[in-house]
Amino acid sequence: MKAQAPQAPRIALALAGGGPLGAIYEVGAMCALEESLLGLDFTRLQHYVGVSAGAFIAASLANGMSPRALCAAFIENDPSQSDSFDPAWLMEPAWGEFAQRAQVLPGLLARAAWQMAAHGKTFTRALEGLAPALPTGAFSNRKVHSEMARLFSAPGRSNDFRQLKTRLTLVATNLDSSEPTLFGRPGWDHIPISQAVQASSSLPGLFPPVQIEGQHYVDGALKKTMHASVALDEGVDLLICLNPLVPFDASDPLLTPDVRQLLPASQRKIPRIAEGGLSAVLSQTFRSMIHSRMELGMRNYASDYPDTDILLIEPDHRDPELYLANTFSYSQRRHLAEHAYQQTRQLLRTQSTGLTAKLLRHGIRLNHAALEDAQRHLMQPGNSRLARSVAALRQSLRDLSGLVSAPKRRH
Repeated sequence: MKAQAPQAPRIALALAGGGPLGAIYEVGAMCALEESLLGLDFTRLQHYVGVSAGAFIAASLANGMSPRALCAAFIENDPSQSDSFDPAWLMEPAWGEFAQRAQVLPGLLARAAWQMAAHGKTFTRALEGLAPALPTGAFSNRKVHSEMARLFSAPGRSNDFRQLKTRLTLVATNLDSSEPTLFGRPGWDHIPISQAVQASSSLPGLFPPVQIEGQHYVDGALKKTMHASVALDEGVDLLICLNPLVPFDASDPLLTPDVRQLLPASQRKIPRIAEGGLSAVLSQTFRSMIHSRMELGMRNYASDYPDTDILLIEPDHRDPELYLANTFSYSQRRHLAEHAYQQTRQLLRTQSTGLTAKLLRHGIRLNHAALEDAQRHLMQPGNSRLARSVAALRQSLRDLSGLVSAPKRRH
């Protein structure tokens, strides 16, 4: 009787949100994981789950774009390349939303004046009736839909969930019911992937809700930070989770001499959070709330899915780099991606002993030669096309060398 071949491990990837900063972190971290984990192909996983900015990354991976390709498109942003995606597009004012709200303002003002004159309502109470004239978002995210559709129209890619070779789930929140909607699942797989990305990443207040088939959708992180259970419920052997946003521990900042040199003089000594004003307090509050919710979820996953190994990758809580970032600065995007890349390599080196056994169960080995190579960088010096081509060739040669020396993965 012929022996049955071992089943290939089922591996899923769950990506949380975090705006452009989150996408930058996830691209840099995955580039480090891609070269450090032999036997793992980020474009051929069983299931991808994306929320908010993670939806953009997950949809691209499911379409066969490697982490390195995403780095070229999203971080390098070479305008001569068809895959370029500029986060600055997200700063376009929502003129259509402003105009729509302005149309109802005269009627609301007349109604407020009538209520004050005829019904004796106070000025403050009358002003409450003007709320429908306030825009639901400051910036337009229409280009997320159009540019992602363009990106996925290239040969070998698809903007149709049903045409993908793997499973992709992008989570948004129905604004009226506050319930999550799983785009990509049966009943929701006819929605274009690009529109699902737009809906999943529509952060309330920043972007207007996205209307799809008469319903309004906003950011998928309103209910859960990562929605990893979407993949866990279907059964996976290994789940890799990337979470870009963590609260910053200002009481013990990890400020190495190299990091100090990169920061402005005013920030080389990180003050208490309150000294940063309202924006710093709100950022820390938001990060703490979503991270505590994710921590609770991760503890439940460990007990509810004991047969699944879970690997969580996230920034160091003591590291100020990502907390102080300006993600709309082109030069800083390159620096932040490099920082995420190097920080993830350091995390893998630190946890290599525990990770080795966990990963081997799924046919994955740590590439120690790559992890110990101090000369490795995500962003090579120089930003010319020639410099990037040389860097890509060197990276391919390194990867080929690692694959040749690595044991064969189970099939």
